[in-house]
Amino acid sequence: MTAFVLVSGGYTGGWIWREVATLLREQGHTAHPVTLTGMGDRRHLAGPDTDLDTHIEDIVQVLDHEDVSEAVMVGHCYGLHPALGAADRRAERVASVVYLDGGMPSDGDAGVDVMPEALRDRLLRRAAELGGGRMAPPPPLDDKELWGDLTGVSPADRERMKRLAAPQPMGTLTQPLRLTGAATELPGTGVFCTTNGLSIALVEALVAAGDPRSARLTDPKVGYFDLDTGHYPMLSQPGELTEVLIRAAAGEGRRLKQP
Repeated sequence: MTAFVLVSGGYTGGWIWREVATLLREQGHTAHPVTLTGMGDRRHLAGPDTDLDTHIEDIVQVLDHEDVSEAVMVGHCYGLHPALGAADRRAERVASVVYLDGGMPSDGDAGVDVMPEALRDRLLRRAAELGGGRMAPPPPLDDKELWGDLTGVSPADRERMKRLAAPQPMGTLTQPLRLTGAATELPGTGVFCTTNGLSIALVEALVAAGDPRSARLTDPKVGYFDLDTGHYPMLSQPGELTEVLIRAAAGEGRRLKQP
């Protein structure tokens, strides 16, 4: 039995993991979908001081109060920042980290820092104009740049996303992530949603080109999987994602080698 801690990305909450959590439990595992402060059904708790540390502490409290050990920490997109922060603070409770359709944030990286410059500027401008500089309002679902690719998400789930999307507190995106190194020493798995643009082939190309980040990408503790779907596999392919998470927990996944 494996304990999965599921951390969602921007604008969403623990609700987005409903199907995956059910499937994991049906196979004998435990699942802890985390709803971060200000998100999902906790949107009313957002305040001027809600920042990345707040979200990290949300996850730490789940680990402590649920007495979770040997956890597989799954972070989706923005959720990787607080997931890594919590894994760093409670490394003794975490077995591995799954990087779901996102990069590998490093110490000092804020959420806006890892965005393409044009996307970051758009988000900051929307927050200033529509959210008083404190909140990033949910964009329209057809805004592929800010939401990511929605390939495979059913009309019913798109309606659910539209109805339940919450404004993102800007402090969660602008505060730098601080890591001691404990989290980055843990085994990891990158899961790429190919329709959204990331893939094992792309990572292999970065390695072959001598990208300076390739040493981390080719760490033997890191494996990779591709999913042929958009940015929200927990909605578009919950069964396939569940299988990949279980395989990742078992240490499976393609390893990359330096050229």
